[in-house]
Amino acid sequence: MAAVTEVLAAAARGEPGAAAELLPLVYAELRRLAAARLAEERPGHTLDPTGLVHEAYLRLVGEQMFDGRGHFFAAAAEAMRRILVDAARKRNAAKRGGALNRLDAAEVPLAAPEPPPADDLLALDAALDRFAAEHPEKAELVKLRYFAGLTIDEAAAARGISPATAKRHWAYARAWLYRAVSGENEPADGASNE
Repeated sequence: MAAVTEVLAAAARGEPGAAAELLPLVYAELRRLAAARLAEERPGHTLDPTGLVHEAYLRLVGEQMFDGRGHFFAAAAEAMRRILVDAARKRNAAKRGGALNRLDAAEVPLAAPEPPPADDLLALDAALDRFAAEHPEKAELVKLRYFAGLTIDEAAAARGISPATAKRHWAYARAWLYRAVSGENEPADGASNE
């Protein structure tokens, strides 16, 4: 994948056509990551892997310069995360009457059904934002593992840390996020697994 790094460097230097060369080099890997991520979504999702890759790529190109392959895939993971979270928010807004007219309370039947529980992706996104405020390096690892589908070794290389450190950070992050999403108290700040 040295070619990806070279094309990213060329794009950073402003060479014409470098961005056009990038997509064919990363497309298969981005599509594999998108397919893996969408496999975890609810059935009938409006995005397919190709659409997710294209939308993420459009958000990435021209937006920023990348320091290398790891930085590019981290940005791609974040773009895919934002796209899926935005889609979940739109779905929940529509599910809760987004474009419907509001009624006076007297017009609502007494036996109105309760709203369904919050979407798991939105709960994870909110928890991940809180986690990132306290542990930004560990949160970046989570994004690479969960949203980009990288292995521990790939994510460690992308973050510039050892696989052993990545495993410790991943275990801590998973426990912290599980507790946050399930409604349990988050671990105290001093309990971080540095």
